[in-house]
Amino acid sequence: MVAEAYARLGWTDAQIAEKMGISVATITNWKKDYPEFLASLKAGKEEPDDTVERSLYERATGYVNKNAVKIFMPANAEEPVYAPYEEHVAPDVTAQIFWLKNRRPAKWRDKQEVEHSGNVHIVATPVDEKL
Repeated sequence: MVAEAYARLGWTDAQIAEKMGISVATITNWKKDYPEFLASLKAGKEEPDDTVERSLYERATGYVNKNAVKIFMPANAEEPVYAPYEEHVAPDVTAQIFWLKNRRPAKWRDKQEVEHSGNVHIVATPVDEKL
């Protein structure tokens, strides 16, 4: 199916609709009316979503790129010099926060919900008028 192939490229529903010459509303209706169409879109989107998820995880935890290459062009050289090396990429705090807010929202969202039971007693204290 054409839409599934576009989804495998990481395209959004809006991009797929534009490429197919239809509206986003048509895509939405087809997903409701044709379960096989919805299933094919989901299948197509799964692979790129998994790739991004894995990349985010690696960015959050850090990784080693064993295939990194630096290219130098020394003065008076006729050809560039290729120097393979291991690149160590440190964990990224922003990626960690993003991951945790989405995977463990109850613990990591910005706003925490706290329940309180029982009575609250407010005790007024005299105000020092010299302040």
